[in-house]
Amino acid sequence: MPADISLFTLSLLALAALAAGWIDAVVGGGGLLLLPALLVGLPHTPAAYVLATNKSTAIVGTSAAAVTYVRKTPIDVPTALRIGLAAMAGSLGGAFFAAGINSAVLRPLIMVVLLAVLVFVLVRPGFGTAPAPSGPVTARRIAAAVLVAGLGIGFYDGLIGPGTGAFLILALAALLHMDLVTASATAKVVNVCTNIGALTMFSIQGTVLWQLGGVLALFNLAGGMAGARMALKRGAGFVRGVLVVVVVALLCKLAFDQWLAG
Repeated sequence: MPADISLFTLSLLALAALAAGWIDAVVGGGGLLLLPALLVGLPHTPAAYVLATNKSTAIVGTSAAAVTYVRKTPIDVPTALRIGLAAMAGSLGGAFFAAGINSAVLRPLIMVVLLAVLVFVLVRPGFGTAPAPSGPVTARRIAAAVLVAGLGIGFYDGLIGPGTGAFLILALAALLHMDLVTASATAKVVNVCTNIGALTMFSIQGTVLWQLGGVLALFNLAGGMAGARMALKRGAGFVRGVLVVVVVALLCKLAFDQWLAG
């Protein structure tokens, strides 16, 4: 636990962890809230420690949400685990390179991708709201999901992180023809794997503040369980609405960071 953290700061971080768990469970993107909160609350802590501690918190809420979804939503567990193992390998690689990341180059690229995602969701209001088609998914589509949602997005999660859940949901819905609730449930299983991969690398590097992460994880756990239940109860339309809000928020945050950096 950082020696200079006050009880007031710890309380605010706990609230941020609670809200981040809810957002992650519904659509992903909780890192948009918790990472900036950690950076502000721990101004003298190196960024690598903040990234690592965020992972130690997020993995608990994401795991709880994944269990809640799997118990109440019929998902293809073997396919989810296949994508998840690829995502774990990708996140290991991303976390390894995280120390040398050049955010000035990556931030504009991420903004372009997010803007494309937002336009796609808005111009196709029926995307992900219809029931998933019956019948098996082709091996080619599963292979594409392993490469894109697994290795590709997994690498991004280990390298940077925020928005991973939203990217996974869109990729799974588009490639495997899932409705948004099923895609969100599957994304949670994959996201647990990316968190395991990244956290393993951060642990090896010794950059995790375990005591702080453990305290915040309890609040993240509560938020994740509540968010998963709400998404299951309200359906794909609710998930789609939260997805749009989170993508817009991510765009605004990245644009603000770019403005500050410029």
